[in-house]
Amino acid sequence: MSKAERIEAKIKAFSTKLKVGDPVMVITGGNKLKTPLKGQTGKLIHVSAKLGTAKVEGLKIIKLHNRAARSDEASGIISKEGGIHISNLMYYRADIKRPVRIKFKKLDDGRKVRGFLNPQTKKFEQIDV
Repeated sequence: MSKAERIEAKIKAFSTKLKVGDPVMVITGGNKLKTPLKGQTGKLIHVSAKLGTAKVEGLKIIKLHNRAARSDEASGIISKEGGIHISNLMYYRADIKRPVRIKFKKLDDGRKVRGFLNPQTKKFEQIDV
């Protein structure tokens, strides 16, 4: 087994049922004293399956110190979203005010749709129409 094959075997892509644009809630993680993330909600803006991380709008803001490479570029401190592990995020429903687990279901016409079991009614509700 070559070195490249060993490295490729270590990098395993994470599968997720979340898509860009979904409202998500952080179910665990973050520093309790400095920046608590647990319980915060936001919109998913980027998913990296290879790294197993996702970026959520307005959460886990990191600061980067940028040095100008050319004279016309600006230097300074840039704030942007950092990555949160996919396993720490769940799809969030604002109408029931709680995170729900996404499931797939085949309809009678053969289409496969995303949805969830509503915890109050115990019925399947579609997310993507």
